[in-house]
Amino acid sequence: MRPIRSGRPLSALLCALASATAAAGTAAPTYDTVIRQGTVYDGSGKAPYVGDVAIEGDKIVYVGAHAPGSGRTEFDAHGKAVAPGFINMLAHPEESLLIDGRALSDLRQGVTLEVMGEMSMGPLNDAMKADMKRGADVPIEIDWTTLGQYLQKLEKKGITPNIASFVGAGTIREYVLGANNVEPSPAQLAEMRGLVRQAMEEGALGVTTALIYNPNTYAKTPELVSLAQESAQCGGMYIAHMRSEGDRLVEAVDETIRIARESGAPAEIYHLKVAGRQNWDKLDDVIAHVEASRKAGVRITADMYLYTAGATGLDASMPPWVQEGGYDQWAERLRDPAIRARVAADMKDPKPTWENLLQRAGPDGLLFLAFHNPALRGYIGKTLTDIANDRHTTPEEAAMQLVVEDGSRVGVAYFLMSEDNIRRQVALPWVSFGSDAGAPAPEGVFLESAEHPRAYGNFVRVLGKYARDEQVITLAEAVRKLSALPAATLSIPARGHLEPGYFADVVVFDPATVADHATYEKPHQLSTGVTDVWINGVRALQDSEATRAASGRFVRGRAALSDAGGGCRATATDWTWVP
Repeated sequence: MRPIRSGRPLSALLCALASATAAAGTAAPTYDTVIRQGTVYDGSGKAPYVGDVAIEGDKIVYVGAHAPGSGRTEFDAHGKAVAPGFINMLAHPEESLLIDGRALSDLRQGVTLEVMGEMSMGPLNDAMKADMKRGADVPIEIDWTTLGQYLQKLEKKGITPNIASFVGAGTIREYVLGANNVEPSPAQLAEMRGLVRQAMEEGALGVTTALIYNPNTYAKTPELVSLAQESAQCGGMYIAHMRSEGDRLVEAVDETIRIARESGAPAEIYHLKVAGRQNWDKLDDVIAHVEASRKAGVRITADMYLYTAGATGLDASMPPWVQEGGYDQWAERLRDPAIRARVAADMKDPKPTWENLLQRAGPDGLLFLAFHNPALRGYIGKTLTDIANDRHTTPEEAAMQLVVEDGSRVGVAYFLMSEDNIRRQVALPWVSFGSDAGAPAPEGVFLESAEHPRAYGNFVRVLGKYARDEQVITLAEAVRKLSALPAATLSIPARGHLEPGYFADVVVFDPATVADHATYEKPHQLSTGVTDVWINGVRALQDSEATRAASGRFVRGRAALSDAGGGCRATATDWTWVP
């Protein structure tokens, strides 16, 4: 996908103007920066060419064979690739940016826009703020209430990457209904729709949900359609961590398609995957259902990360009923031996009615990444089998003990996916990429947790492993899927391409050496090969070193960008991109 455009390219007009001024004896133009003679991958997916990119202020003003004039800064890009900034379609730097605004693990991979919101940072009431403070990996000050206020706080603080966000349907549900298994009344649903509208007018890109987690899992399809309709009326999307990625994967895809069709909102599938060996052959059906829907006019796309393990919490190993009401009630129930016995039986049920990731990964395939309780951090890097053996108990009992002792859902990785399926998904033209991770640095407080290697390597892995080494896709297609495709999917104007008039988010990397180094055993290892990055025309990475520039901006959605300064007047047919 790419935006519909027409008219003579601005670069051609600039060249004509330069020729005319030279003929008249006028001095050639001077730019802030000229990136000279790199191999230009403009984001379109077309073959690259050797040329220049000129930047003035926060915009690109020339892309072509040779920029007329000179730059106040001239950068020699011979032998390197020059590409649009990469977009992280599923980012979780909500806390890490409050600690370290560089987003270093992503910056070193060329990420210039972090798209957040799987569980959004607003709206929040007092109870939700208290829960968020307790669940944070490090102490944070929560001095905002709405999603827009949080994003403005980051922008004002001064951060390196651009930021954008969806508003979480689960967040809104908890704001109105609490973490309870109830259906909203008509008045409550109207209030929820109003909160979606407010977030959209503040700048959200759409509404999202994470349907395996409490309280998201309690939402029925009509409720999600209703909230997605509100998003569509504000020019936004519906994007979802689906209700199942394993046993009921195809049914979950069909629910997502239904929500898109009935709401009028384009839909995106978060971290497309097929979880559990017994489900790996379902990928054919998933692809067939999505592509048939796209041909029928339903706008649906997906993103993915490039590892065989996902990362989440032990809540994904326990039935929703025991978690109802939030962590405090969950932990209190787990202190009751009778309830623990019932939970253990549900965890071992071979045909669960909920998404049981422990059952799909097995206790040997569950790796511990993070604990809040310092006394438990010796378990980082161990499997659930290891810990159960150490405690002389069952895997189910060990998992329940750790939730209570840690005061959190505990951070874990589940090994669930097939490398063959990952390769197939990488090649799908409607799939972009997201890390589903924070943006840490290999220093300080970040070293207290193990992290998933996707936080440090997901995007460079596309360029190095899958494009260069395995040739699953071309490098030009990899760049398109990292830049222009997500920008078009999100309907973000003037980003995702190297094109005059577009914001100067530019990445320079070495195609021959770009590589990821993070592993499950040693995750805190920065990627290499991305050497220089400009964000909104500001140098953010120079010779592989972060400049600590406050180059990032809050990238707002269409409702906040309307001519009247904000408003949900767009309709579902106003989209500027085509599937």
